[in-house]
Amino acid sequence: MPPKNFLPPARKAQAPALALLLLLGLAEAVPSQALAPHSAGEDQAEERACSMRTGPQQREVERYLGLPVDGRQSQRDCAAIQRFQEQEGVLPADGFASPATYRALYARWAAGHPEKLLADKHCRPARGRVVCLDLTHQVMWLLKGRKVVLRAMPARSGARGYETRTGHFRILRRVRYDYSVLYRQQMPFSQYFSRGQAFHGTHKNIYSPPGSHGCVNLRYEDAENLWRWLRIGDRVRIWGRKPAA
Repeated sequence: MPPKNFLPPARKAQAPALALLLLLGLAEAVPSQALAPHSAGEDQAEERACSMRTGPQQREVERYLGLPVDGRQSQRDCAAIQRFQEQEGVLPADGFASPATYRALYARWAAGHPEKLLADKHCRPARGRVVCLDLTHQVMWLLKGRKVVLRAMPARSGARGYETRTGHFRILRRVRYDYSVLYRQQMPFSQYFSRGQAFHGTHKNIYSPPGSHGCVNLRYEDAENLWRWLRIGDRVRIWGRKPAA
């Protein structure tokens, strides 16, 4: 508010002066960083920041990615791990050699080596279809006779206190679109093998800890493929122990 003895200029000259005062006032009120936002490149660099910590699965991850196996994180290691994490949906995609990253790498390796799966003594080929679930590596595949008809896929078994049961089972019941009232969860393509435990699809991240309430979670498309193959009475073999997250 101008002093009472201040005579305002003519109307034409008032607008520029007011505009200048407003700009000066805004410049003082707004923090300097708000006037200079990060460029797109800087935002992307922050999002893709690499962890330079050596991970608990460092050697295994280096081996599966074809990196020098020295057990120490490097910038090259981090960039390669991060690219893989982004491709497979492992979160966070920060280049850290986490257990989830190792399991995703193992699943990719196993999918490309069906002959190794056929040689696994825990799940021998048999007449008909056999679901093979390796809890230690959190991977699953399907045999028909002496052929792998569904390649290894990542799985998410029960969390601590809700462990997925191990042993020999058979498919007992199939419900295409089931729903868990207890846990308020959609369960598409549910195929039960041991009381309330079933294979079923999920839209959640398949690598996210700590795990399910006992069921075996599969990616939606993997659960749908398994549904097309299996029938009531088909065999299920589950072994191993889920590693810590």
